[in-house]
Amino acid sequence: MAQPQKFFENLSGAGKAIGVLTSGGDAQGMNAAVRAVVRMGIYVEAKVYFVHEGYQGMVDGGDNIIEVSWESVSSILQVGGTVIGSARCKAFRSREGRLQAAYNLIQKGITNLCVIGGDGSLTGANLFREEWSGLLEELVKNGKIAPAAAKEHSHLNIVGMVGSIDNDFCGTDMTIGTDSALHRIIEVVDAIMTTAQSHQRTFVLEVMGRHCGYLALVSALACGADWVFIPESPPEEDWENNMCVKLSENRARKKRLNIIIVSEGAIDRQNNPITSEKIKDLVVSRLGFDTRVTILGHVQRGGTPSAFDRILASRMGVECVLALLEATAETPACVVSLCGNQAVRLPLMECVQMTQEVQKAMDERRFEDAVRLRGRSFENNLNTYKLLSHKKNISELPKSNFNVAVLNVGAPAAGMNGAVRSAVRVGITEGHKMFAVNDGFEGFAKGQIKEIRWGDVGGWTGQGGSILGTKRTLPAKYFDQIAEQIRANSINALLVIGGFEAFESMLQLAEARGTYEEFCIPMCVVPATISNNVPGTDLSLGADTALNAIMETCDRIKQSASGTKRRVFIIETMGGYCGYLSNMGGLAAGADAAYIFEEQFDIRELQANVEHLTEKMKTSIQRGLVLRNENSNENYTTDFIYQLYSEEGKGVFDCRKNVLGHMQQGGAPSPFDRNFGTKISAKAVQWISRKLKETYRKGRIFANTDDSVCLLGMRRRALVFQPVMQLRDETDFKHRIPKEQWWLKLRPLMKILAKYKTSYDISDAGQLEHVRVPRPKESEAI
Repeated sequence: MAQPQKFFENLSGAGKAIGVLTSGGDAQGMNAAVRAVVRMGIYVEAKVYFVHEGYQGMVDGGDNIIEVSWESVSSILQVGGTVIGSARCKAFRSREGRLQAAYNLIQKGITNLCVIGGDGSLTGANLFREEWSGLLEELVKNGKIAPAAAKEHSHLNIVGMVGSIDNDFCGTDMTIGTDSALHRIIEVVDAIMTTAQSHQRTFVLEVMGRHCGYLALVSALACGADWVFIPESPPEEDWENNMCVKLSENRARKKRLNIIIVSEGAIDRQNNPITSEKIKDLVVSRLGFDTRVTILGHVQRGGTPSAFDRILASRMGVECVLALLEATAETPACVVSLCGNQAVRLPLMECVQMTQEVQKAMDERRFEDAVRLRGRSFENNLNTYKLLSHKKNISELPKSNFNVAVLNVGAPAAGMNGAVRSAVRVGITEGHKMFAVNDGFEGFAKGQIKEIRWGDVGGWTGQGGSILGTKRTLPAKYFDQIAEQIRANSINALLVIGGFEAFESMLQLAEARGTYEEFCIPMCVVPATISNNVPGTDLSLGADTALNAIMETCDRIKQSASGTKRRVFIIETMGGYCGYLSNMGGLAAGADAAYIFEEQFDIRELQANVEHLTEKMKTSIQRGLVLRNENSNENYTTDFIYQLYSEEGKGVFDCRKNVLGHMQQGGAPSPFDRNFGTKISAKAVQWISRKLKETYRKGRIFANTDDSVCLLGMRRRALVFQPVMQLRDETDFKHRIPKEQWWLKLRPLMKILAKYKTSYDISDAGQLEHVRVPRPKESEAI
């Protein structure tokens, strides 16, 4: 039964005071979280206070704890680090320090704390909460506060958000700052690759992660590194010899560069450190390769937050305020986290204990347990990396005698090439012969099909566009030729990587099975389009890269107006009829409005938006940002909206317009798209292998059931295979969008952060869950 809608209007913050602090190491996206907490807090009529310099500011009190307004957090969304400061605090570790901190909070009436930091900061917050009543008794006893004040502020509510670039906190798929740190690492790797190829060099890159190898592992997966060292999974005995053999084999295959990525906390099986210098000396002494070491250091903490981190932090910040409003004396301190694509609340100490269990497992050399405790996502990353990076000898491979074809269909999307690389290598590992089809179904019909080998896809992950070539052409007009090519090349399965056209193509082929027996083979779609308009999946490959392109352009455009008079920018995004890029781009860039097809608007709403922006511009706000999806309305065009805002804003602000166009489709894939494409494609090929075994009868493949033509999509918390025939009913074919889209629930969030009054559906929120300890061989999540 569908859950009834629940709106937060029933939750009032009137009379409540919320303190927000950042503690421990800084991470990109912390400011987006602070902004969301402040604006959501003010929206529900609570008082919101900055606690500057983390726990040190709480202990010192005075000007470190100040009430803030809406404008206090303007223009901080795109700033890295934390504008309210962070400091390590010895004083807070003592009871005397916590007593002083409690006194300072009572002076301001603060009994709700939002703590943004790592596991140390959150553990400290929980201890503070547990001691709270005792601290108040002591303050009353010492005559520092009145008994009435102690009674009024009798319990402290704590909600945490994890800000850590290491992604070392159990219970959440991604911590705030991790994606941005991966952006910094991949930018450096991409730059190093060009110079390494010029000189045939080996590069050893050291990345952060003293106790967690997430950054090293995912960056190795995203750039196709030759070798990776992480603390949770030390190399086997005699790794020195194995690594040198692999590096020399790669050189023998004409590979001009080698990349080795090392986590700063890397260890061997005896818990001895493995340093980047040790690896360099080993490669030089044994192989004589020209080898360089690059230690990235604090570069990884710096720079502007990625679109993923801004959206994640904004969602978490709003969820944090809702959790504080709903908290009671009996509610345990919780942490707001991400599971798949869902915001969830988990008991803080359960997460901390699981995080500590990982370290304990590593100390006791129970490395398989350490990997498992890190979570399904980490374990799947590691398994996928092992599968793709080490080529097995032909004698070790199973022999399936099956031929699998891979093709791209639709418009190019960043991450397609990484998905093809992953499919080819996993297919070869499964014993199949892999075929690449150039130029989509048009090329298929013309016979542009050739075998593709392991080495042919080396270095593909970091390249944008589609190396195989892609066309929007649907197969219906070429059925006879495609059937002939399937017969001629003995194709036993199809993997189609593409957008809405790929989904439509699979539908056409499935419907034609009655006429063409050649189409009775397993077929799978991996959704890849910047528009994110494919039914059956919350996210498509390429959408994250496009979002980052939109966000970076919006940042530059807004910055271009700094120091000039007040200015509003009207920006047109791509996406066809799907408003995903416009809506999520608006959330990431801090837009005032985003016009989309899914939410119809009229002249009255446009007028209200102009008036709202005019009022904001009369304060200290100097810049406005309005996004419009290209097909949001045939009459209210970008030019019309630009002219309307220009006319109505006369005397208060002037206007500029930008059509972003195909720059949203270009560029190198983001770390998320590289990683997502690699894992989703590997999973698709493993599904194809299972289907081939299931449907092999009397010397041939015959698959004619609906579940043999599937789309692999991310749904809420997991990757799910869905028959395309079932997805047909969930699709609006006229406008090429799914009938229901999850991100529309986030639409009010952007409006709230832009100071609009609106309704926000919190049906999915408010459920405190428990941390699940992953069991061995548990199903994969991304």
